[in-house]
Parts: sequence; structure tokens; C-alpha cells
Amino acid sequence: MNTIIFSIIIPLYNKAPYICKALEGVLAQTYPDYECIVMDDGSTDNSQIIVSNWLSKYRTDCSGRFHLLSQPNQGVAMARNNAAKAAKGEYLCFLDADDWWEPTFLQEMAQLIHDYPDAGLYFTNYIYYKPGKTRVALHLPSGYINYPRAYYESKIMLATSSSSSMPKRIFEEMGGFPIGVKLGEDFLLWAQTAIHYPVAYSDKPVAFFNNDVPPSMRATRRMYPPQCHMLWHLDSIKTPLRNGINSHNSQIFLSDWECLFDMLRVNGLLDYWLSPQYHDMAKAELSKVDWSRQPRSVIRTYRTPLCLLRAKRKIMQMGSFFKQKLVKLAEK
Repeated sequence: MNTIIFSIIIPLYNKAPYICKALEGVLAQTYPDYECIVMDDGSTDNSQIIVSNWLSKYRTDCSGRFHLLSQPNQGVAMARNNAAKAAKGEYLCFLDADDWWEPTFLQEMAQLIHDYPDAGLYFTNYIYYKPGKTRVALHLPSGYINYPRAYYESKIMLATSSSSSMPKRIFEEMGGFPIGVKLGEDFLLWAQTAIHYPVAYSDKPVAFFNNDVPPSMRATRRMYPPQCHMLWHLDSIKTPLRNGINSHNSQIFLSDWECLFDMLRVNGLLDYWLSPQYHDMAKAELSKVDWSRQPRSVIRTYRTPLCLLRAKRKIMQMGSFFKQKLVKLAEK
């Protein structure tokens, strides 16, 4: 097997409690040919100090392979893109500061690249980590996969930002992570890549997706303005048909993507549909959905009068609030 050199990119913003575990997982890798770039995105806690101290503690083991860079706060997309510019490896791996890897992650990724050299995106299975709810996330066979169909059928996030790798040249060709998008910027890059290149997958769960993080530290638990949400950027993805390639296979391929995009829209836009501020924008985006292919339960939801839906949501939020209060009281 030819030597593959990886550049591991860790964006860091106020993740002081978690970053050491991520770094220790990198240092423990059985595959030796890598560099690790931590890009501090203007942290306001002591994240940068913790990394500096960690690098000093393990300076012999790190042997110049770990680098701490910094930038003013510009968001995770810019942090990854700037780190990629400094990367020397031919393949980029991405690891969030609150996730971590098994020691064999890079070894598995190198084997995947060797077995499927034509792919533009590689990713492994991962473990969804939350105390009491830890589980293997995906149930797919290894090999080249139809990314949109697999995503649509499994109805679960496939490639995470901590279980993926791609050639640096393709990352640059795709333009990197879209600037300004704060939720789903990784999905947009994976989708753009998967439309133009094959995608290879390993069923070995060698990455950990940490869901045991306070809501204030998780992008997925916020309601961002539409311009910062991936669902308002799906039309920016260039498909083969838009690029002038019109064949039967391309038509089927595009249909798979349309099914996935519609599923993401109907599942992800409900909060915006219920919001007086964003309702009209959500309505415009939902007008792109082929409702004939949607489940009856979804159609019923969106046909329910807004006042009833909003009242139901309010009751559910109140129930969740009091449940959390009771749990905290029980813990005391």
C-alpha cells in the first residue's frame, strides 16, 4: 500500500472540556503518517491555553506533527477552510473538538482509500455517544454507496464532520465548506462532492459522535436565520443535469437527490413554518417539495391549522421543561 499522508483538521471554539480527549485520540492512532492542525476560532474560554499546555506536555510524542493556529472568530467553515490551506497532506480528515476516534480510525481510512481509489469522499460508521443511549449509528455494507439513496432510506446522518475524509485537491475543487452556513455546512460539501464523485464507506464504527454536550455548544439545537441554514442552500448544489449531462442514469441520480432534499425540507422546516417571523420563507422553500412522495403523517402535519400546531408545540415544550426540572430534582 502506498503511503497516504493525512492532514487532520480540528476547528476549536470554546470546547475546553473536550479538546484534550480529541487530541489524545489523534495521538493514539496506529497509523503514523499524519499531521494535526488545531484552528482556534477566537475562543473566549481557555481552550487555546489548554491546547498549548497539552502540546507542551506531549511535545516529544507529537514530534512536530501537531500545530495550533488561530484566527478571529469567523465560524467553523472558515476555520476548517483556513486550516486546509495550511495542510500539507494529500488527504484531509475532519474532527470536531468534542468528538473522538478509535486508535484505528486513520488505518481504516487509509485502507478505504486503497480499496476505492476513485472516490471523492470517504467516511466510516460511527458510534452515537450519549450515556444510556450509546449505539452504532449506521447499518450499511462497506463499499461504494449511492449516497442520497442511502441517506434517504436510513433517514439518519451518514457522513459526519468527524467520520469523513477527502482528497485535498477535491476539497479545493468543491470550494471548501460554504462560508456563512452554520448548520449543515458539512452536508453541503459532502453533497456537492457526492454528486460529482463516487463515495466510499467502511462499516467499521471507528469514530464517536458525542451527543453528551450542553445545548449551548451544539449547532443542531439552535434555530438559525435562514441564510445560515443548509436547507436554504440546497439549490446552490450543482447537479449533473444542471451541468449539461443529460442521460437516463443522470435522471435517476437526480431523482434520488430530489427525494433526499424533499425529506430534509419537510423534516427540518417545521419550526420555521411555525415561526411568525420565518413562516413565509419556509412556505416558499416547501413549495419546492413533491408532496405526492411524502408520508401521509407529514402531509397531515403541514395541513393542520397553524394555531393548533403552535399550541401543540407549546405544550410539548412545557412538558419537556418540567421533565428536566423533575430529573434535576431527583438527582439532588
